Amino acid sequence: MALKTDMGFSDHRRFPDFSYISKTGDYTTLIDCVIISHFHLDHCGALPYFSEICSYNGPIFMTYPTKAICPILLEDMRKVVVERKGEQNFFTSDDIRNCMKKVIPLNLHESYMVDDDLEIKPYYAGHVLGAAMFHIRVGSESVVYTGDYNMTPDRHLGPAWIDKCRPDLLITETTYATVIRDSKRARERDFLKKIHDCVLNGGKVLIPVFALGRAQELCILIESYWERLDLSIPIYFSAGLTERANEYYKLFISWTNEKIKKTFVERNMFDFAKITTYHPSYADNPGPMVLFASPGMLHAGTSLDVFKKWCGDPKNMVILPGYCVAGTVGAKVLAGEKQIDVDKFTRLNVNCGVENLSFSAHADAKGIMQLVRMCEPRNVMLVHGERGKMEFLKGRIERE
Repeated sequence: MALKTDMGFSDHRRFPDFSYISKTGDYTTLIDCVIISHFHLDHCGALPYFSEICSYNGPIFMTYPTKAICPILLEDMRKVVVERKGEQNFFTSDDIRNCMKKVIPLNLHESYMVDDDLEIKPYYAGHVLGAAMFHIRVGSESVVYTGDYNMTPDRHLGPAWIDKCRPDLLITETTYATVIRDSKRARERDFLKKIHDCVLNGGKVLIPVFALGRAQELCILIESYWERLDLSIPIYFSAGLTERANEYYKLFISWTNEKIKKTFVERNMFDFAKITTYHPSYADNPGPMVLFASPGMLHAGTSLDVFKKWCGDPKNMVILPGYCVAGTVGAKVLAGEKQIDVDKFTRLNVNCGVENLSFSAHADAKGIMQLVRMCEPRNVMLVHGERGKMEFLKGRIERE
């Protein structure tokens, strides 16, 4: 179940309309269980709302890393919405805690009987730490729900994998349904060259990131480049979520890839020599620098504060890796808007360079086809993508 929050809205539309499930609001008798595939907010952001405010009281399943990391992100979102934006009727810290107490954590490849008929089994999905696909079986019928997944290994996670379970239905994400991405090497070279050119010219580079996953990936990349060229230009990482994120990587090392597991014995992959903790006063320092700051869509927090300061200078650059939800500042920046109203009082003039580099942790068209071949479903349902792109992919799946 994708319990999505839509940060573009500030009223009830932010959460899913659960009246489609039940007109009376009695969800517990209608739903056997809730499954959360991974900790991204578009998949778990409405969970405390559903369990504590809508009173769903049945079992909630997720993997161990997801259970550990989910509450941090939920609390981070709550702070932004309630404490920064001053909005009412949102879930509380207590709601998050009470919700997480109801969660039953799962191990990969272990089958769990939810009741006499219903069996669920998680598989490794790559994408982010703890992400899982679920094989769900009731009697002789079965369905695989992928959540978000990545078929190509990256610097800190392995590729998604599922056995030939031949479900009646495969429900797959299609974020990049029409994309066959160019080689990862070429994208990385391009990314590093743009950053290097900007700082050589005296500019500041802001990289808004989600604090878990892509952030570590890009840090490993920049760190090794800085070491290779022996650069002394400072790289900062906005703290808070990050320290905790790294603790979780240490804790759940078995979920990462082989290379990290091997080197972890000698040194922690996430102890960076060239990257230091950011302090808010650094944003005003003269001269070039690179800053990783969350959140990734520039909708609040450190990344937005720094963007406000830096976006007017054409020497500077913002690199938005991945995807931004419509309505967020990130999405407006990517659309090329030169004047952006952040709120009633703040209008930004955007003169800095803007780059969108897709280091996305989603499967591309090739990866989606690979998964379809891997599990050999009888039917396929496409979700989590754009209609036109799904049409294209549908044709391809039918042909092949």
